[in-house]
Amino acid sequence: MDEIHYNMKCFEWYPAHLKALGYEIDAEPKLADLRCANLRDANLRDANLRDANLRGADLRDANLRGADLRDANLRGANLRDANLRGADLRGADLRGANLRDADLEGVRFDHTTVGIHAAPEGELIGWGKKSGRIIKLLIPKDSRRSCATTRKLRAERVITLEIMSGLQRLEHETEYGTVVYEVGKETLPDSFDECRWNECSNGIHFFLTRDEAEQWFC
Repeated sequence: MDEIHYNMKCFEWYPAHLKALGYEIDAEPKLADLRCANLRDANLRDANLRDANLRGADLRDANLRGADLRDANLRGANLRDANLRGADLRGADLRGANLRDADLEGVRFDHTTVGIHAAPEGELIGWGKKSGRIIKLLIPKDSRRSCATTRKLRAERVITLEIMSGLQRLEHETEYGTVVYEVGKETLPDSFDECRWNECSNGIHFFLTRDEAEQWFC
């Protein structure tokens, strides 16, 4: 069963309820297996979703206000425009989740929450893959930077340190126009989107390791 069309305000995920909805559950009580479930627009206000497996679930526009999502697997879930006000995300895994335009006011998270922490501060070495070439970048300490829920970051300005294959200058075509990287010189984007949850938005995109840049498909 792929879709849930119920109003689930204050709903708790007990085994009997899940079986009635056609979902498989783990042996332990209250461990809901909702991988890739269609929960778009669902009313899950104050729901008990602790330990739930919501990996890849469609939660766009869902009302998760005050929901207990402790230790939940939200990896790759689509939470765009979701209401997460006051939700408890301690211990949750949000790697790769889409939080664009989600309401995160009052959300609870700590060091055990995965995939929600801010980009590192200070001067950084970053790596990018531009037009198939690996570029080593310096992100100055006063350059604004952001990350959403993955290891891909954005910066408002960078300095090119090295372009692989010995190139000194590279022109990279993007949907926003041509971006020029030249060794020893600064590169600026057309603008910088300050909302960290808008991962694929304006800014110079980079990774923290060369390996991650090399694996990037672009």
